[in-house]
Amino acid sequence: MSVIDKKKALVTGASRGIGKAVALTLASLGYDLYMTCHKNSGLLNRLAEEFQEKYQIKCKCYTFPICDEEKVAKMFQDIPYLDILINNAGISYIGLLTDMTYKEWQEVIDTNLNACFLTCRAAVPEMVRRRRGKIINISSVWGNIGASTEVAYSASKGGVNAFTRALAKELGPSNIQVNAIACGVIDTDMNRCFDKEEMNMLIQEIPSDRMGRPDEVAELVKLLCTGNEYLTGQVITLDGGWT
Repeated sequence: MSVIDKKKALVTGASRGIGKAVALTLASLGYDLYMTCHKNSGLLNRLAEEFQEKYQIKCKCYTFPICDEEKVAKMFQDIPYLDILINNAGISYIGLLTDMTYKEWQEVIDTNLNACFLTCRAAVPEMVRRRRGKIINISSVWGNIGASTEVAYSASKGGVNAFTRALAKELGPSNIQVNAIACGVIDTDMNRCFDKEEMNMLIQEIPSDRMGRPDEVAELVKLLCTGNEYLTGQVITLDGGWT
C-alpha cells in the first residue's frame, strides 16, 4: 500500500471509554490515527505508543477542547485526508434545567454538537474530492427520547441525530456515508456519576440485564466502517433492547 493510500482515521475523545475502544479497533485494522482528548494527554500519548508498537501504524495526538474552532482548523493542517471520522467526544450535565447556567448549557452543546460541525466541515471537502469517506457520530438514546434532568445532553444528542440524517443526504451523491450510533447505558466513566443503587435500577430496565461495553460499540463502528456503502443516514440504537 502506498503512503498516499494509507488508511487514516480521526477519533475524538479517544483517551478512554468508547473512544479508546474505537481507536483500538481502527488501529487493529491498520488505520493511521489522529486522536484527540480534552485533558488526558499523558494517557492519550501512552495509547498512541502502544498502538504504534503493536500494529505498526502512525498516531498523532492532540489535547484541546474539541469545540475550539481555531485548534480544530490547526489540527486539520496535519491531516491530508480522512477515510474515517469518528465524532465521539462528549460531556454530560445532570441536574434540573433551572439550576443550569448558560455557560454550562453552552459547554454541553459546544462539545457534543458544535464540535461535529467543526470536524465535519474540515474533513468533508477532501472526502468529496476523493469520493469516499465515512462519518460516524456517537450519539445517545437520550437524543431519541429525552431524559429528565439531562435536558442539555438530550438536546445536543438529538441535534447530532438530525445533523447525521441531514448531512447523509447532502453527501450521499459523493459516496460518503454518515451514520450515528445511539448508545444506551455503556460502562464508561461518564456513567460513574450514578451510585450503585441508581445503576442497579437502570440495569433492571434493560432486557439484556447489563450495561453495554465500549468494545461492543467499537464492533458496531467497525461494521459501519467496513461494510455496506448503501447504509447511510441512519441512527442505529445500541441499548440492549431497552427502547
